[in-house]
Amino acid sequence: MNETCKSRILLQLDGDAQPSTFDAVVAVDAGVDHLLRYGAVEVDQVPGLVHGAIFTRGAKSLRHTAIFIGGSDVAVGEAQLEAVVSAFIGPLRVSVMLDANGANTTAAAAVLAARRHLDLTRTHAVVLAGTGPVGQRAARLLAREGATVALASRSQQRAEAAARAINHSLEAAAVKPAATADDGQMAECLERAELVIAAGAAGVQLLPAAVLEGASRVKVAIDLNAVPPLGIEGVEVMDRAERRGKGILSYGAIGVGGTKMEIHLAAVASLFDRNDLVLDAEEIYELGKGSEGPPHSAPA
Repeated sequence: MNETCKSRILLQLDGDAQPSTFDAVVAVDAGVDHLLRYGAVEVDQVPGLVHGAIFTRGAKSLRHTAIFIGGSDVAVGEAQLEAVVSAFIGPLRVSVMLDANGANTTAAAAVLAARRHLDLTRTHAVVLAGTGPVGQRAARLLAREGATVALASRSQQRAEAAARAINHSLEAAAVKPAATADDGQMAECLERAELVIAAGAAGVQLLPAAVLEGASRVKVAIDLNAVPPLGIEGVEVMDRAERRGKGILSYGAIGVGGTKMEIHLAAVASLFDRNDLVLDAEEIYELGKGSEGPPHSAPA
């Protein structure tokens, strides 16, 4: 085995038939020398792909090989991540990053945007569409930062299940379920909120402008939907700390997207610093937080 291989090789594993072009372009821009793209990857095929990566280079060169897990199905990506880590053999391992459907980098970027303006340890936050992959991660990251979080869904039952899972996994987490099936429930959910993040599906409006206008405590509104109708009515897709309505600091999907891209690029590049990184939502968020430095001290 060659112990002096220096070229950066990234295995891109994707459950979709065609591996993501977006993820491939980011990998190239992050400095990858050779990108090996695999689509329609089944979980039981992962160990063979991993072994091919770790057995062909000696231990001293394994930090120059890494694995990126993408795809549009986050549950499949999570299963693939587990299969990748399980396939490692002692020191024969490489660094791996999960960002299926962009859920981890998007959630991290949203929370970092909020952190620029709010002391999250004293913040009441509402995450709309909180049972989806981005919503769950945003709620989890906010809870880790000490925020009190209302995880909202049109389905009370789904909200309860997602909130329960986060509280079970995080000590002292304060995530509460909330139903937002109509404007009345939405208004009640926002009564104490300083922060609202809309993490719904593309083209689905979650928060009408009239309801947001009535939420007197909201200081920061972040909408992660870039397809009209937007998730928060009145927030524009390009907003980046723009004042909207009654002075609410607003971020749109593209406004958050710049930070997301910075995090994605930095995370891929960091995979080649060592051979034992496992980058999931929390690790990606910490990487982004470290690059931004301390939170903004000015009030929203």
